[in-house]
Amino acid sequence: MASPLICSSYKKYEIRKRKRNPNPKTSALLVIDMQNEFSSIAEPILSNSITTINLCRQASIPVFFTRHCHKSPADYGMLGEWWDNDLIFDGTVDSELIPEIVRLTEADEVVEKNTYSAFENTRLQEMLVEKGVEEVIITGVMTNLCCETTARAAFVKGFRVFFSTDATATSDLELHEATLKNMAHRFAYLVDCTRLRQGLFANKIM
Repeated sequence: MASPLICSSYKKYEIRKRKRNPNPKTSALLVIDMQNEFSSIAEPILSNSITTINLCRQASIPVFFTRHCHKSPADYGMLGEWWDNDLIFDGTVDSELIPEIVRLTEADEVVEKNTYSAFENTRLQEMLVEKGVEEVIITGVMTNLCCETTARAAFVKGFRVFFSTDATATSDLELHEATLKNMAHRFAYLVDCTRLRQGLFANKIM
């Protein structure tokens, strides 16, 4: 596996120069798979992830955390084939959220999933609709797999998507950058911690 990378500002990847800020009244933050299994990839973005979570909490934006895990061969799906059954199993240390993230969660904010999309076979969409959410902010790991798949699914389901450039990460720079370029082209507005702070608190002194 390649070394983890530190993500850069959204400006490098904003191909279409379309700018928009999340609306705190209709947004939710999705923190994807910040688990022990991915700790080496998540570590470089941990500070930015915590900053993003705290900014959203301060703006009264609901936060949801996904936890990828498998309970039996019946839920492997195609992941079993592509990962040679070397998956993340429920009840293991690897399946748990990393300690720094666990401290920021509430039990009803954690969504278990067993494939790349956080919407597939989960109640996530219902939970978002119940809270009146129309926009989602995507952070976490891995940029090109679960983050991208969840972002695309959200777009197709009618949610406006914001995708973090400095609070997402993967194991390969080219894959990371490819996702950011694709997202910026026709799927999502790119944000980083600085832009998020400015957008959410433009009229407030923090």
